[in-house]
Amino acid sequence: MPTFLYEAITQAGKPQKGSITANTSEDAIQKIKSQGLFPSSVKEQKGKKGDGSAASGSAPGTAKKKKMSEINITLPGMDGVSNKDLALFTRQLSTLQDAGLPLLRSLNVLEQQQKAGPLKTVLQGMQEDVSSGSGLSDAMMKHPKAFDRLYVKMVAAGEIGGVLDVILQRLAEFLEKSEKLKGKVKSAMVYPSVVLIVAFIIVIGIMVGIVPKFLDIFKQFDAKMPGPTLFLLWMSKWLSGPLLVWAGAKPDKDTPAIPGLLYIFLIPIIILFAYKGIRRTKVGKAMIDRLALITPVLGPLVAKSTIARFTRTLGTLVTAGVPILDAIRVTAETTGNGVFAGALFAAHDSVRGGDTFAEPLRKAKVCDAMVTNMIEVGEETGDLDKMLIKIADNYDEEVDNAVAALISVIEPMMVVVLGSIVGGIVVSLFLPMIAIMNSLMGGGKG
Repeated sequence: MPTFLYEAITQAGKPQKGSITANTSEDAIQKIKSQGLFPSSVKEQKGKKGDGSAASGSAPGTAKKKKMSEINITLPGMDGVSNKDLALFTRQLSTLQDAGLPLLRSLNVLEQQQKAGPLKTVLQGMQEDVSSGSGLSDAMMKHPKAFDRLYVKMVAAGEIGGVLDVILQRLAEFLEKSEKLKGKVKSAMVYPSVVLIVAFIIVIGIMVGIVPKFLDIFKQFDAKMPGPTLFLLWMSKWLSGPLLVWAGAKPDKDTPAIPGLLYIFLIPIIILFAYKGIRRTKVGKAMIDRLALITPVLGPLVAKSTIARFTRTLGTLVTAGVPILDAIRVTAETTGNGVFAGALFAAHDSVRGGDTFAEPLRKAKVCDAMVTNMIEVGEETGDLDKMLIKIADNYDEEVDNAVAALISVIEPMMVVVLGSIVGGIVVSLFLPMIAIMNSLMGGGKG
């Protein structure tokens, strides 16, 4: 008889691990529940030889084929499935399960529909695992780049409760709303980014291609140049002086050895690599996450989107039947911000000790009073999952409003800044021209 390893939560809320013998995983789950435990993970122990063991009855060729498949699907980068594709797959799998199609047949149908790519490779590996007796959550667990812990935990809860189709539907809704929220923030930043890039290219073109020609004119007429014009000419020479020398122009004593354009292109790259390097460290990530929350204008948007994400994640997990301690831990690990993660881990310890979930969040001061009060009411009434989803829906709307407000602030600021730059260039170039015209008119009268 096969042996199953399990992870479960006791009635006191403490995690417990152990093993149990049963004919199937369903029998093992029922035995675990009969002991007063709430199973969160049940896996068949591999490599156990004995009567009825799957390992002892499998053919050598099959075992070799499975091992080769596992090697192929775990290569770096092979599991990189986009959130959009994952949401669509989840929605389709939910529909097929709701229609009563067997799981293996559903995976085969979806794999046949997929074009060659990471998701198709993942589905091929999952079919082999499910056909050999693994559960869907166990098969997904082998592809962490495609299915994160949140996804796997919810699928496992659906398998244990016998409501996989319902859980997949909720997962699909969760992924679709998360993707919609990300899409709104990204689309809001596209217009300002494009305008800034185009404006930057135009300004650089003026400084490199047009300003040096005015310098030649000023030298021919020996025009007296005011401070703004001298600064503009210095900037032009700093940006492109060496390039003009390489093109055949005569250098002077003020021509720099390295063009400023090189600095302008290299500095953002250096900052990006430095940011990634700092974020890889624990201290650096904590510092960046905290700065993101206190940054003017962007800070409130980051906070609102994080609250919407973690409340929807936790509400979806609790609704799916995942034990509250597991749900809080998974939410903390997937929240995306270290400050909120710390508050959620503190809430996890509070709940494990028999206290409330809302109080640690109130002490951490990462959420508005409305959020903590609604969570507190949800705990008192036993409707925590519904209250969390309501908070998420409310904050999704607030994120939409914050994005719209951000755009309304950015657009006039961009007009003012770009207008000031272009206007400054025009004035700086025409001040000497006016002096030249006055000198010519005065010379003509004489």
